[in-house]
Amino acid sequence: MSRVIAIFNQKGGVGKTTTAMNVSGYFAILGKKTLLIDFDPQYNTTIGLGVIHEPSETIYHALLAGQQIDKVIKRTYLARLDVVPASQDLAGALVELIEVPDRESLLKKFIDRIRDQYDFILVDLGPTVNLLTVNGLMAADEVVIPVQCEYYSLEGIPQLLDTVHLIRENLGHPLKISGALLTMYDKREKLSRDIAREIRKRFPYKVYDVEIPRSVALAESPRFQKPIMLYAPQSPGAIAYEELAKEIIRGDENQKEYIIPPKRDVFETISSHPYVEKTYEYDYGTYTPAINIKSEEIKKEIIEEEISSDIREPLVLMIHEEGDFKDFFDSLTPERK
Repeated sequence: MSRVIAIFNQKGGVGKTTTAMNVSGYFAILGKKTLLIDFDPQYNTTIGLGVIHEPSETIYHALLAGQQIDKVIKRTYLARLDVVPASQDLAGALVELIEVPDRESLLKKFIDRIRDQYDFILVDLGPTVNLLTVNGLMAADEVVIPVQCEYYSLEGIPQLLDTVHLIRENLGHPLKISGALLTMYDKREKLSRDIAREIRKRFPYKVYDVEIPRSVALAESPRFQKPIMLYAPQSPGAIAYEELAKEIIRGDENQKEYIIPPKRDVFETISSHPYVEKTYEYDYGTYTPAINIKSEEIKKEIIEEEISSDIREPLVLMIHEEGDFKDFFDSLTPERK
């Protein structure tokens, strides 16, 4: 059974298209028959891979204009990688979809007709939350979330999890979060290291072991309409994406699946901190970026970790079940336990 993976973050400029292009390329190199669907009206994946197609041979025309599926699936430089291109016509789909019955499932129906032909199907989504995004998430079995190693990405995590939760709860789709991917990481910068450490501690799902570095080669390769393994295969970015592809392939063996929709409940305003005012509660644990906690209702074990960074914000983690955060506890020194 093939795996359908959406590459999604509602924040722009975090490396979604770069990740979609290069992970799908390495899937193909590693022997996996892969389809990459460009589902972003900016169609950067189509441009970056140099896909040649007729104006009527795009995902828009397949969904809304009756184009045959085999006409919109295009071959690439790599033997086992196919692409479904997009164009600016996809922006018009937002208006047309309003009157279409079962409009949130059009892409899922498209994929269901061809998924048995591929090992992996990747969907590159745009940096917004609209009907196209909902279609992409409804079509996917799991989602990979690129997170840039900058402060604003850290603050956007709760909103991002909210979007996935709404898909699960309101539309009844058991979307799994495959993991968060740290992108544009620069180990020479203290801020980048601090943000990476903070995300690994605060993100309630898996965070991939590999970190995608800032790389000139990754930025240049779309100009030459090639994925990184054909442009600069020995560059740090290429090596990182190869490791990511391997980690995703073997991910089902080691990763705990969170299929049950997490309950997000803001149950207390805990401080007057200008940036953080809420506690977020999930079925598998609770985390609160805050300065202090004053509540008799919370009778959980609390671990407070002072973050040594420019953010100067402690992290308070309340554990519902210690076993769910075993890796976190194992990382603690005996005196901190």
